Amino acid sequence: MNFFERLKNETEDARQHLYTAPIINKALTHTITLDEYVSFLTEAYHHVKHTTPLLMAVGSRLPEQKEWLRNAVAEYIEEELGHQEWILNDIEACGADKEAVRRSQPAPATELMVAYAYDTVNRINPLGFFGMVHVLEGTSIATADSAADGVQKSLGLPNEAFSYLRSHGALDLEHVKFFESLMNKIDDKEEQDLIIHCAKMVFRLYGDVFRSITNDY
Repeated sequence: MNFFERLKNETEDARQHLYTAPIINKALTHTITLDEYVSFLTEAYHHVKHTTPLLMAVGSRLPEQKEWLRNAVAEYIEEELGHQEWILNDIEACGADKEAVRRSQPAPATELMVAYAYDTVNRINPLGFFGMVHVLEGTSIATADSAADGVQKSLGLPNEAFSYLRSHGALDLEHVKFFESLMNKIDDKEEQDLIIHCAKMVFRLYGDVFRSITNDY
């Protein structure tokens, strides 16, 4: 079994905490409210704005032996730059005040997830961040397009309100293939174990972010 398969298999139980969050079911069954969708986008803004700084921190802390991975991190940075502004524009397309969101504070669950990511990169090992990448990219592939369709049918919002979700759906399949190829180059068991541990933690933390939207922990 290659490492990517092991990563998927050993995080399956943790993944369910995220996938069973009520807000996902509400999106897929066309019962989500406008306030809930804006709340989802707000929390997305508050964690996505840290993606580029976190990737920069990862790249700066990788050892010379992982230069191949630092090059990959540079590609990720180029891809992720400015995505938080897409989210703010989606919020504006929903009729909400995007500048108020920019100035707002994240929910406690979101703040904890972001803090965990920084702590892992800065204190433990930057490789752990790839556990978070696995969670965020894998979740997007599984749910983003269907969720966007469900929300749009529920609320009648314009296409301009879905740039974040639709950009992280099926079109992200190439990103997952790229991620899979990177993970399968990591053959040190301690490094693999760390990435799996971090993925499990982020599935739990990201699930709490989703649950905070409906106050269902």
